[in-house]
Amino acid sequence: MAVRGPRVKRSLPGRIGWFVVRAVIWFVVGSIVWVGIYRFVPPPVTMTMIGGLFDGRGITKDWMSLSDMDPDMARAAIAAEDSRFCSHHGFDVEAIEKAFKRNASGRKLRGGSTISQQTAKNAFLWQGRSWVRKGFEAWFTALIELMWPKRRIMEVYLNIAETGIGTYGANAGSMRYFKHDASRLSVTEAARIAAVLPLPQKRGAVAPTGFTRRYGSSIAARIGVVRRDGLDGCLR
Repeated sequence: MAVRGPRVKRSLPGRIGWFVVRAVIWFVVGSIVWVGIYRFVPPPVTMTMIGGLFDGRGITKDWMSLSDMDPDMARAAIAAEDSRFCSHHGFDVEAIEKAFKRNASGRKLRGGSTISQQTAKNAFLWQGRSWVRKGFEAWFTALIELMWPKRRIMEVYLNIAETGIGTYGANAGSMRYFKHDASRLSVTEAARIAAVLPLPQKRGAVAPTGFTRRYGSSIAARIGVVRRDGLDGCLR
């Protein structure tokens, strides 16, 4: 019979270190599997949606593939949120630097998030501003850029982004505001939905006034630039 040697008892720091290593391994493997599933399966619910339920906002969503959605909706998102969407790998360094300088000057806080970063946040994380969340956001952004094509990133973004109080996705937003689905949006309608995206609980796409109206008109004008300059080339 084999004789077992004495069992090595780890110190408290050793046990904590081993627990941390195991937790990191589980997180890395789990997040890769999660992102891999969402490459093919529409996210059934997000933390933002769950938060809305607790706040009594409900959930209204209606998934539409990017192929069925009017192309001007994606162009409007690129025009409004991320003009270099097709050329960067998840992070727009130039936009981040501009946002940092603007915020450091004491002017109104403004982010430099790309559509990829916003998709990672909306699909896998919670809302809010903290370095912890930004760290997780960077990780998931890198994963979706590595594992998903750009079309999938845009498709998920346009289907889970909040487009009104308790309303998620461009198709549900189109039904809410214009009474028809997102397959036949006009340039103005697509631009107005894109104008709502940064503050969906405070802005409306129907008869917008003030800043929202001006911003929507500006996006509508830039949609033509996106089309003409091929800034949506990765989606075609």
